[in-house]
Amino acid sequence: MRLRRLGATLRRLREAANLTLEEAGAQLERSLSSLSKIENGRVRIPPRDLRVILDFYGVNEEPAREALLLLSRDARKRGWWQRYGDVLSPSYLDFISLEADAAEICTFETGLVPGLLQTQDYARAVIAAVPDTDGAARDVDQLLAVRMARQEVLSRDHPLTLWAIVDEALLHRHIGGREVMRSQLQHLVQVGGSSHVTLQVLPYAVGAHAGINGPFTILEFPEIADLDVVLLESQTSGLYLEQAEEVRRYRTIFNHLRASAKSAAASRVMIEDIAKQL
Repeated sequence: MRLRRLGATLRRLREAANLTLEEAGAQLERSLSSLSKIENGRVRIPPRDLRVILDFYGVNEEPAREALLLLSRDARKRGWWQRYGDVLSPSYLDFISLEADAAEICTFETGLVPGLLQTQDYARAVIAAVPDTDGAARDVDQLLAVRMARQEVLSRDHPLTLWAIVDEALLHRHIGGREVMRSQLQHLVQVGGSSHVTLQVLPYAVGAHAGINGPFTILEFPEIADLDVVLLESQTSGLYLEQAEEVRRYRTIFNHLRASAKSAAASRVMIEDIAKQL
């Protein structure tokens, strides 16, 4: 995933310079095949060579250069999630890799509490509810371990900034039973008050809204906006949108949702009231 992100950025830099693969390769003294493999994320490029390419494309801002060089240096670094490769789909592995590298995530959810904010009991109930489809038994304990390990991005030294907007409907869905749901709602109230997590509720009263077509997640990498991606999830895979115009469209939708949703303070009060009714 890191190689694909790096390659996609280099391709955009080349296109912005109005150069074909052949033209760029000739000036960089690289074969068309070599440059193509780099842009497609199929080979790792040493930081020394990457610096030459960045100089050629005029990428002089140090934060942007360092972000791309870090992708190159970390390309072969194995994340903790790799040891769960036998129980996780390639799409899910890609998402965890992106999540671990992201500086900020904006997510809109309609059916479930966002994974980064789920309690262990709630997460177990969610995972166990999904039926087996390929005849192989799902390892609920391992999938639960992955879900909980993902949440470390919120407690690390430089925590991820999370802005979550949730549809009111998911607050009333008693996943795991009343006790589990009450505990989950109380957890949302607690974590929603932290400095790096913003939680808003989109109430029923809003009616039709900007996100009515479904949930989505925006993963942001501030040093280089071109690395930002949008994830649209399905039951079997995830669709990543990486074009700048697509990302801008979903940022606009998210901004409309922020304006329509209750404030963070009012959302916590609402969640507390729902929890008391359980």
